[in-house]
Amino acid sequence: MGEPRPDSTAMSLNDVTQAVLANNPSIKSAQKKWSAMKSRIPQAAAWEDPKVSFMDKIDRSINVAPNSFPDQILSLEQMIPVSGKNRARARIAAAEALVAFEELRRQELDVVARARASFFRLANAQAQIELNRKNLVSLTQIAEISRAKYQSGEQSAAFVLTAEIECSKLMEARRDLDQQLDAEESQLNVLMNRDAFSPIGQPAGAGTIPPIPPLEKLRGLTLAHRPEVRIAAARVEREKANLQLAHREWIPDPAITVQAQRYNGASTATSEVDAGISFNIPWVNFRKYSAEIHEMEDNLQAAQQDLQRARSEALGMLRDALEKVETQHHHIELYRSKLLPQARQAFEASQFGYQSGKVNFMDWITAQRNVRDLESMERQAVSGYQVALAELEALAGAELNSFSPASPRIKSK
Repeated sequence: MGEPRPDSTAMSLNDVTQAVLANNPSIKSAQKKWSAMKSRIPQAAAWEDPKVSFMDKIDRSINVAPNSFPDQILSLEQMIPVSGKNRARARIAAAEALVAFEELRRQELDVVARARASFFRLANAQAQIELNRKNLVSLTQIAEISRAKYQSGEQSAAFVLTAEIECSKLMEARRDLDQQLDAEESQLNVLMNRDAFSPIGQPAGAGTIPPIPPLEKLRGLTLAHRPEVRIAAARVEREKANLQLAHREWIPDPAITVQAQRYNGASTATSEVDAGISFNIPWVNFRKYSAEIHEMEDNLQAAQQDLQRARSEALGMLRDALEKVETQHHHIELYRSKLLPQARQAFEASQFGYQSGKVNFMDWITAQRNVRDLESMERQAVSGYQVALAELEALAGAELNSFSPASPRIKSK
């Protein structure tokens, strides 16, 4: 059996959440991707770069009169986006940045949910170890009583062996519990970007049973804040901007040109200054731009269907997750209100009956085992309920205030 672990500094759920949000590499990577996508917005909104050209005479094979041909030409050209294509491209980039932001939120929600689930499982493992220790003390006492009665000839050696076997089973179960404890400590360290072998403090406040949020609140939060729904909505906006851009491709953007020339016989720096305008003619390429509009219309309709699918799937997942939460809550109430009190009463009665000779040894052992098993199952149900609530919060994509104090989160835009 593993040795009892020394007490260490208490660690709250809020401490774990803050450490994960501040240090987890997956979250940091998603933050950088979002930052990179935001940098695309001003790039897309910018005007085209101005063009500067310069021409100088290298050689002329004929003789010309002074001021007949230019020797140097300097020109400056700037396209003016009167069609607003750059603004449409900026809206596309903004929608893509919003997708990256929601992907960051999904990464954050998933990592925090995993950390909270690991925190609750760690607390459960420690609680199971404490139950194991108490039950081992109780069984050791039973074994001593049985041994004393055997030595006095009041009962057979089989009862002593039965009690010792029960003790051995508990000692072996302790080994498995230690392994579970190590696994959850390692998981928490990895999520907090710490060395896997670093010590973890004792989970504090992990035995609370938060209430189940009302269904209407969960529906509203899920449809409004779930990252997958918001990503689908952002993609609809992106496709709308793409369609707008396709329509604006029919509008030519003029390019204004200013040109300075110096003639071959001129004594001044500038002999002539000209200005001009040029633009493309998209109307002659009817099939190209009509096909682009048709493509963007289909993409918009597909994105709208994806949004509807994301909403339907979100509500379906919400129903499943809520059913899981309610089932675990029902288990807790059943254990605490009925099963555990009855099992403890039965054990106390069998213990008194055994001491008075009215209950046989096997009934006493069985009653003790029932209490031990139900206490373990009740604590397991508490952990399962807390984990299910953490997963429900990750699914909804919003802080449900199920765990106190509320943890800092990146806010929805």
